[in-house]
Amino acid sequence: LGYGSVDPSPVRFETAMAKQGPRKKLPKELAVINADNCTGCEACLEVCPVDCIMKIQQYDQFHNLQSWCEIDLERCVGCEVCVHIPGKKSNPYDLKVCPWDAIEMVPTDEWEAAHGINLPDAPPRPRPPPDGPGAAASTPYRPWPKYI
Repeated sequence: LGYGSVDPSPVRFETAMAKQGPRKKLPKELAVINADNCTGCEACLEVCPVDCIMKIQQYDQFHNLQSWCEIDLERCVGCEVCVHIPGKKSNPYDLKVCPWDAIEMVPTDEWEAAHGINLPDAPPRPRPPPDGPGAAASTPYRPWPKYI
């Protein structure tokens, strides 16, 4: 590629910006989104350093109608960046990321007790995409299992 030329290959945002690999240990707190307050504005999605937040679309034919964000708790590292922008300790102002206060930090042990699920320290290794004709069209490839 020369100066001023454009690379025609698409670059996925999450692979270019996200921290790769599983988390090292189970965090003390996890970020949890209250779906009733979430409007799907994607403010949290843009700041997550590990790309564990994804947008859920209820209707495929109506873009942004009944959409909200959801956190993959097996990938969340508990950094709190989706809740507020970290600033100086001397600064009395807290800059919220979510304009609707839909995200809160919940202690991991309380979340596990309430849901009856023990989260692993590190999520399982990503699965390779399925091979064969029509495999990609039949099921979307998700490298991390989802808890619903």
